[in-house]
Amino acid sequence: MKFSATLVAAAATAASAKLEPITMKGSKLFYTNGTQFFMKGVAYQQDTAAAGETNDKTTKYIDPLADEEACKRDIPLLKELGTNIIRTYAINPKADHKACMKMLDDAGIYVVSDLSEPSVSINRDDPKWDIELYERYIGVVDELAQYDNVVGFFAGNEVSNNVSNTQASAFVKAAVRDTKAHIKSKYDRWLGVGYASNDDVDIREDIADYFNCGKDEERIDYWGYNIYSWCGESNMKDSGYSDQAKFFKDYSVPVFFAEYGCNEPGGAAERIFDETTALYEEKEMVDVFSGGIVYMYYQEANDYGLVKVSKNGAAVKQKDFAQLKKKANAAHASGVDESDYKPSAKAASCPKQSESWKVNAQLPPTPDSKLCDCMKKSRSCVPADDLKAKDFNSIFGYICGENEKICTAINGNATTGIYGAYSMCDNDAKLAYILDAYYKDQKKAADACDFKGKATTQKAENEDSCQSALESASKINDKVATATAAVGASSTDSSSSEEDDESFGLQAASIARVFSLGDYAVGAYMAVAGAVGAGMVLL
Repeated sequence: MKFSATLVAAAATAASAKLEPITMKGSKLFYTNGTQFFMKGVAYQQDTAAAGETNDKTTKYIDPLADEEACKRDIPLLKELGTNIIRTYAINPKADHKACMKMLDDAGIYVVSDLSEPSVSINRDDPKWDIELYERYIGVVDELAQYDNVVGFFAGNEVSNNVSNTQASAFVKAAVRDTKAHIKSKYDRWLGVGYASNDDVDIREDIADYFNCGKDEERIDYWGYNIYSWCGESNMKDSGYSDQAKFFKDYSVPVFFAEYGCNEPGGAAERIFDETTALYEEKEMVDVFSGGIVYMYYQEANDYGLVKVSKNGAAVKQKDFAQLKKKANAAHASGVDESDYKPSAKAASCPKQSESWKVNAQLPPTPDSKLCDCMKKSRSCVPADDLKAKDFNSIFGYICGENEKICTAINGNATTGIYGAYSMCDNDAKLAYILDAYYKDQKKAADACDFKGKATTQKAENEDSCQSALESASKINDKVATATAAVGASSTDSSSSEEDDESFGLQAASIARVFSLGDYAVGAYMAVAGAVGAGMVLL
């Protein structure tokens, strides 16, 4: 069943009106009446930041769209700043967002939200795209898609942030693909899925091309750029803004600043937001970029705030609040009417692998909980019911050290593009697969499915409804076991890029964040296997 958005053509300022859903055409965003939409945004969330670093499962976050009292306090201030969109970094899909979303709608404010949360996100140092992540992502989509003032989502934020972790981008792009497929299957209106990138000088060209290359269903709907290169009194040339505009002038999807607002040299209090004027008034910027989102509303330890919340819960405007209010409300971008706009830009060519870009065109498989459940039920040797997650590593390490081929079915490698059919399963299902494979490899010896009580035998179930999927997975895993070239479920366009464009822009000012999102997974078992290998004593 598909859900249609209710379209009401009325003024955004009318208290009873619903905002028009935003649509995309080529590299620009539009209201449904054909007027071009430019983001005048503010990042709105306490104590949150970019995805990718490791955090434990106890990390908490505050859902800014579920706090009605905070919304009552803050939304009038956001409106005072001329804000027409906020960015949230983590929301609880099970919370009630009706009150805040209605207040935002009444104030003429849209929302773009990240899909991850602190303990469930794609970790740049141990990336995966699995069932837990998939269910989290579509849960956020389904919760927010009911509101017409939601523009779209970010599948990742600064996940690959330097040359050491470019492989993580393959897992984010798989998330883009699967989130877009879910939206297409369930909703009639456009909802975008994009990526927000940092401004790393070594990878910024390759990563921008990578996420906008290949099949339409795999490419981003928009590109968010977290950029802090305009600091204090600067200009288009010295800030690198002119170079950014030249690089993205032929980008085929909308580009906007997903974060901006350098706080150097004098901290947040000294921000003057001349870059805000440039973003909406300079023709070379207006022609290319769809506005931007100022980082950030709340004053925190990293000193980027527009407002500080006192101990008694009052919102106190900071010095830079007045500066942004002045510049944002005075700036008026002159766009193009949708009916007059004839996009001609084409998707990018996928970047070649190099020392600074180590990502294959093949993407990880789509998480399939039914397939994983079928596989686990069909195994004869499985984890014990009371097995603790902390014990997984030792078993993974031993079996993968003893017989590396067994583990190819549950592993994924973004550089080679080789993904086992069960690489998207949760760790319990992965463990069931390798325990059973090891058990069979040992001729079902009595002690081969024991591991000191951490594994047990069961009667294998082979349901008819599972047979076809299991056979397909088996064929993939047979190929993966000996593969030297890409193997998996889907592939983006493998065409090579032309010679790299001349390097653009400047290295942006670094940004200190309060805490980071990320998820530590047991997926480091191959490293464990390398360390313990065959020398580990069988438990």
